[in-house]
Amino acid sequence: MSRVIDKVQPLVEPIIESLNCQLVDIEYLKEGKHWFLRIYADKEGGIDLDHCALISERVSEVLDAMQPDPFPAAYFLEVSSPGAERPLKNEEQIQSAIGEFVHFDYYAPQYGEKQHEGVLLDVTDDHYLLKVQIKTVSKELEIEKKSVAKARLAVKF
Repeated sequence: MSRVIDKVQPLVEPIIESLNCQLVDIEYLKEGKHWFLRIYADKEGGIDLDHCALISERVSEVLDAMQPDPFPAAYFLEVSSPGAERPLKNEEQIQSAIGEFVHFDYYAPQYGEKQHEGVLLDVTDDHYLLKVQIKTVSKELEIEKKSVAKARLAVKF
């Protein structure tokens, strides 16, 4: 249902930015018999429940006024934080994660592993530089961008 997201995103993003927040992601999906429009927003220092409620209120007003209605069925609007282990869905989000602890899942094994966690040191045109800890040894791995299936922030234990 990317058609719905394509119509909603240009209306939602300026509202979120006007509240000094950043749109992280939008999902429109069916779970069971119900449809959900999920909007994930964040800001420096994190987003709280009051911000989520304010975004929800303002977005709801705009979506209710859309003509023609892009939603094929009734839906639930949910606005939330992307969480501590939020997905990094595009190059801009990955670039902003330099210096952060990240998790990469691969299409095919890299350095003998299907995934790595470490500190993202750098992003080039074709590669990510990841500092990982393997037992007691710290290594820097150069990972081809095209080999990364999924990326997200990670919590280090």
